[in-house]
Amino acid sequence: MTRPELRPLTSVRGLFAWAVVLYHVRIACLGWLPAAAIQLLAKGYLAVDFFFLLSGFVIWLNYGERLRTRGAATDFLVRRIARVWPLHAAMLAFGGGLAILLWATGRDTGHFPIGELPLHIAMMQNWGLLDTLDWNDPAWSISCEWAAYLLTPLAVLLVPARRLPTPVLIACAAAPLLVLFAVAQARGATGLGFDIPHFGLFRCLAEFACGAMLSTLWRRWRGMVRAELGCWLAGACCLAAWAAGVPETLAVPFAFATLLLALALGAERPRHPLAGRAIHWLGEISYATYLSHFLLFFAVKLAFVHNEHDAAPAVMALYLLIVLAASAALYHGVERPAQRAILRGWAGFRKPRVSAVRST
Repeated sequence: MTRPELRPLTSVRGLFAWAVVLYHVRIACLGWLPAAAIQLLAKGYLAVDFFFLLSGFVIWLNYGERLRTRGAATDFLVRRIARVWPLHAAMLAFGGGLAILLWATGRDTGHFPIGELPLHIAMMQNWGLLDTLDWNDPAWSISCEWAAYLLTPLAVLLVPARRLPTPVLIACAAAPLLVLFAVAQARGATGLGFDIPHFGLFRCLAEFACGAMLSTLWRRWRGMVRAELGCWLAGACCLAAWAAGVPETLAVPFAFATLLLALALGAERPRHPLAGRAIHWLGEISYATYLSHFLLFFAVKLAFVHNEHDAAPAVMALYLLIVLAASAALYHGVERPAQRAILRGWAGFRKPRVSAVRST
């Protein structure tokens, strides 16, 4: 079956990307932003958990069947590299420029350790090999997703999801989240942002696996209004349980998983409020927003912020406009052209090989 376009999922990705942006800048707004707003923005790091679930959902929906064919795994990994690596490399280069500026002006360059750069270039920096987040901090999640991509072809071969009975499939979706909670409890974690350099990879793999199973449930329940309403209700109950004191490490992943499935089940409804052109565009450029905002804020603080806990509202407004403009420029000027160039090169490399096989 051809993969449908679920535009609301892309739109929500854009909204969650901006939640991460606001999470990282909240401390600079302590001097004038209400305490309640600061507390709300402080939960923005949870957007990454939605990203992991969504990534598993979309990847399995796109490639779950195709990866069972011969040679598809290499093609899949090349396509994922083309999608995520060029912009990641561009932001590392920008970070290198900031490091040179800091060095030239006699300031601390400790956030850009040159010895760790090869791991960042290889997207392996958050595989438990380092103890801190350096260079472009949000890229830790890209490192973890790269590990998930590498495991996806094997998972597709080992997990016959489409042949599993629905109750078993639901259990397979829930199991990784329960294991995530158990591991977090064993480590004494009270929140999902615990010890990202060592816990982040497991957090990603568990939620990615859950998202993959959700995509198969979506195929089975597509068009079923009762299933959609049930997922909305389950998600609301999980959020209420979180508010009542159920640990974040249990309630939030289940809430996001059920709400993601509910959103996907209703995504094909005509005139969906999250399918509009403007909000969908925010989702399209969201990867650039996510990868660029941290280092852009680093640069803005160097230039305009003297008290990191009390940046002027005008400076913060300027910063947000810079992020939006940079996201669009990076998407159209770096991310998409580089992706097309890599895929053209890959297609050109494969064509002679395919022709040679057919002629024998």
